[in-house]
Amino acid sequence: MSRSFEEYLAEEGKLVYKTRGVSMEPMLRQNRDLVVIEVPDGRLKRYDVAFYRRREAYVLHRVIRVTEDGYRIRGDNTYSIEIVPESDIIGVLTGFCRKGKEYTTDNRAYRRYVRFWCAIYPLRAMWVRCRRLGGKILRKLGLRR
Repeated sequence: MSRSFEEYLAEEGKLVYKTRGVSMEPMLRQNRDLVVIEVPDGRLKRYDVAFYRRREAYVLHRVIRVTEDGYRIRGDNTYSIEIVPESDIIGVLTGFCRKGKEYTTDNRAYRRYVRFWCAIYPLRAMWVRCRRLGGKILRKLGLRR
């Protein structure tokens, strides 16, 4: 019988696996990058990448805001915020491996990327809304299906 990620982390202290899904692109690419998840040492901080369970799925998303009872979390490639209670947090991203090169979350280049990517979120969100609106207009005009 296979162990759940929670059981594995509790027993081993560290979990390494290949990512699935596109919600953390461009930082993490589906079926390409390996992530290192560890049991958190205390509460998570803003910009940490939380590993948690949402119903039957495991999710890896970035902490946008820390609250008294949990976190406001969003994927780097998503545009909605989730409220995640502290009790749902299973682990935290401590590193990843891309094309054979290892990165840790305390790496200076990684921290610069995170701050930049989060700072331009309003521009990215506006771009997505404009593209959707443009598509709606083109469909109404019969110029696009």
